[in-house]
Amino acid sequence: MIGRLRGTLLDKQPPWLVVDVAGVGYELEASMTTLVTLPGVGEGVSLYTHLVVRDDAHLLYGFAREQERALFRALIRVNGIGPKLALAILSGMDETAFMHCVMDDDAKALTRLPGVGKKTAERLIIEMRDRFPHWERSDAAAFAPAGAAGASAAAARQDPLADAEAALVSLGYKPAEATKMLADVDEGLSTEAMIKAALTRRLAG
Repeated sequence: MIGRLRGTLLDKQPPWLVVDVAGVGYELEASMTTLVTLPGVGEGVSLYTHLVVRDDAHLLYGFAREQERALFRALIRVNGIGPKLALAILSGMDETAFMHCVMDDDAKALTRLPGVGKKTAERLIIEMRDRFPHWERSDAAAFAPAGAAGASAAAARQDPLADAEAALVSLGYKPAEATKMLADVDEGLSTEAMIKAALTRRLAG
């Protein structure tokens, strides 16, 4: 099991990234919550990881925080929640926001995420509360996301808006829906910032 990687960030094309570790390039998939905290290409990075072994592939997922990985692992144990949907959930909300949805029985907020219908949202609330009975509102600070303010800007991309749209589609949104989510987003932002802004707007709506 690969539990953590430390190396140089070679490429970042949401939701994918490549990390060079002693000459070996590891391709990982990460949530937007993690991607917006990463430094620029060419800089050092350290990520917690989770390896999923399938018959046709070995898939590696990266997380900026151990708490995010813990939530990912809990999500994929829920019936009907695979790694792709778990990553979409973590892209749309951080650990604190998810905890509040569970504690407040806020299924409506969860259904704004791609691939999460009413029944799935209700199942998530029931099963996640049972798996994390120790979660309290006072624990919110422990799950607070790392600030993105100190993260370096990603290397300039030729078309950040198109990359952002493609990333949203890869997370499960339909192309037309992704285009609508990115409408009026500041085109001067990085790809990661555009995606995060679109996801935040989607949840707020």
